[in-house]
Amino acid sequence: MRKLVNLRNQKLIADNKKARYSYFIEEEIECGIVLEGSEVKSMRDGRVSILESYANIEQQQLWLINSYVPNYENAKTFTHTERRRRKLLVKKKELSKLIKNKGREGMTLVPLKLYFNETGIAKLLIGVGKGKKNIDKRETEKKRDWNIQKSRLLRNKN
Repeated sequence: MRKLVNLRNQKLIADNKKARYSYFIEEEIECGIVLEGSEVKSMRDGRVSILESYANIEQQQLWLINSYVPNYENAKTFTHTERRRRKLLVKKKELSKLIKNKGREGMTLVPLKLYFNETGIAKLLIGVGKGKKNIDKRETEKKRDWNIQKSRLLRNKN
């Protein structure tokens, strides 16, 4: 699977910060998304949410479910449904790997970031993750707090 390394040239639309807190992300994959015109305009306004959404594989196709894209105010005739299912575009090889990974116990497809790439095309970064338990979440918080405290100590020392 392709790993997305560089997000510098992209314009971030929506970010799912809770995903890395709630899941161990093992792999990431970049995929396209099928959108209507009013959805793209609404995304450019930046009022999109992917916090409650998830990806699912149905009939050999990948779908983004429960993502929120509000209606564009200036679109009069061609509006869209705000929480409709959106088809995600991936190559067959990547889809078969996702099917294999999702088949393992406890694995889920979690949307991580929604952004426009350098050419202005909407892309979605999906992570294959396994849910964390409460003890793992507390450990993550401890590591984050220690890193913040460590950086403060180093800054004050200089």
